Amino acid sequence: MGATRTPRVKWIEEGLRALTAGGPDAVRIEALAQALGVSKGGFYGYFRNRDALLTEMLDTWEYEVAGGVIEQVESAGGDARTRLDRLFALAAAPTEGPVRGTTADLAVRDWARRDPDVAERLRRVDNRRMDYLRSLFSDFCPDEDEVEVRCLIAVSVRIGNHLDAADNGKRSRAEVMELIRQRLLR
Repeated sequence: MGATRTPRVKWIEEGLRALTAGGPDAVRIEALAQALGVSKGGFYGYFRNRDALLTEMLDTWEYEVAGGVIEQVESAGGDARTRLDRLFALAAAPTEGPVRGTTADLAVRDWARRDPDVAERLRRVDNRRMDYLRSLFSDFCPDEDEVEVRCLIAVSVRIGNHLDAADNGKRSRAEVMELIRQRLLR
C-alpha cells in the first residue's frame, strides 16, 4: 500500500492558520509541510505554487464566511427575524477554526490593507454580507435608512467586538451583545 496523501483541505487550513498567526508572509510551503508532519512534495500534487495556495485559501475563506454561512442560515428556513437570529447566533458562536474564525477574518482584513487583489475580494465578501443583511432586515423594516443602519451596526459589531477591550459597565460583554441582538431584531 502507498502512503496516505495529505488532503488538499489540510494544506488550505494550515495555510489559513499560518496567515492568522503571521500574515501572508508566514504562509510558506516548507513551514506548512512541517506543521502537517509531511514532506513538501505532496504540496505540489495539489498546487502549482504558493500563489495558487493563497488563492485557494481566499476562495475557501470567501465561500465559508459568505456563501456557506448564508446557506446554513437559509437551510433551516423561517421568517426574516428567525433567520437573522440564527445568523447572529452563528456569528456569536466560538468558531475559532482556521476558516470561519474571527482571527481568520481579521487576518484577511489586515492582508487586504497591503494587497489590492485581497482588498477587492474582501469588498466582495463584505458586500455579499451586507446584501444578505439588507434582504433580511428589509423584510420587516420598511425604512431604507433604518435597514442600512441596522446592517452597518450588525457588521461593525461582528468585526469590532473582537478588537474592543473596554469594560461594559455593570453588564458582561455577552449581556451587551444580547441587548444589541434584541434591538436589531425589533
